Amino acid sequence: MQKHSNSAPSAAFGQPAARPWVENRAAKDELILVTGAGGFIGGALVRYFKNLGYQRIRAVDRKPLPHWYQRVPGVEELSLDLRIEENCRRAVEGAAEVYNLAADMGGMGFIERFRVECLRSILINTHLIEHAWRAGVRRYFFSSSACAYNTELQKDPNCRALKESDAYPAMAERGYGWEKLMSEMFCQEYTAERGLATFIARFHNVYGPWGTWDGGREKAPAAICRKVIEAKATGKLEIEIWGDGTQTRSFMYIDDCVKGVDMIMHTDALKATPVNLGTSEMISINDLVSLVEDIGGVKLKRHYNLDAPRGVAGRNSDNTFIKQMLGWEPSIPLREGLKTTYHWIEEQFRKRQAGEHTVQDLY
Repeated sequence: MQKHSNSAPSAAFGQPAARPWVENRAAKDELILVTGAGGFIGGALVRYFKNLGYQRIRAVDRKPLPHWYQRVPGVEELSLDLRIEENCRRAVEGAAEVYNLAADMGGMGFIERFRVECLRSILINTHLIEHAWRAGVRRYFFSSSACAYNTELQKDPNCRALKESDAYPAMAERGYGWEKLMSEMFCQEYTAERGLATFIARFHNVYGPWGTWDGGREKAPAAICRKVIEAKATGKLEIEIWGDGTQTRSFMYIDDCVKGVDMIMHTDALKATPVNLGTSEMISINDLVSLVEDIGGVKLKRHYNLDAPRGVAGRNSDNTFIKQMLGWEPSIPLREGLKTTYHWIEEQFRKRQAGEHTVQDLY
């Protein structure tokens, strides 16, 4: 089998998209494994497949079960730390498909402060893909990140959108980004040398209900929603913004994310090929705050914390390749997804004020 180059996706532009990708899914009575299932995206993916009628889903996360963000009835749930190799062997037993979404990560505040923890996530993919191959798993999905891209290309808020080949020459975000880039390479080599069908998506800032919204791991949309809600609740109509607010990003709603994972995983032409999975709707943090203020019906005095983590100056997703291969791209408008997210966090905030159980990351 031919190996893949470092600089470009293996699937060629101009080839007809592999359709229908649905036919490549596992049978409804085959076992699929989702790791990181006690967290935001993994939990949503479990619910997605359950709603599609899958009868045998194994969900794995290192958190104790009472602390999982979502729990789906009828799913096998295991609390396992997948940094330990023996637990990976147990997790993949009998699985036809593996979706690896397990990682120690969070928003910019977390990944800039806890680089060692982010790097140690490489143990998960290293052990999991080896045991997936040994167990005869047919398809293996790895959740990579836009943080794998060359930071030299992201120094301007108005930078061009990033296409898949922009990850090389490599200069990924320290810690988290390098772990993702190296794990992508593991996937590509397991395909090239051992024949395991691997699939890779580079997520661009996923948000939505059932995500972390407080405690230090939350991402910008959730953090800003929480700050606006807190300001309204306390009557202190002010908000702290990390950086100068000019930094730009694109944000993808969770429903688009899980659909994209399903499509990428079952498109043979994308084997061992990193694919952007994000929207191309770029927005500055200042404008994101304005959007949330509008949803919340309030205007706040802004304070800029220039010493806080802010990440790269600008980042957006070039969706040329995914549209070419799938005839699809994430398209849920930011305002629409953010409105749903805001009201979910508002309800979470009320529950916490009332002493009720809420989504909270304790691990």
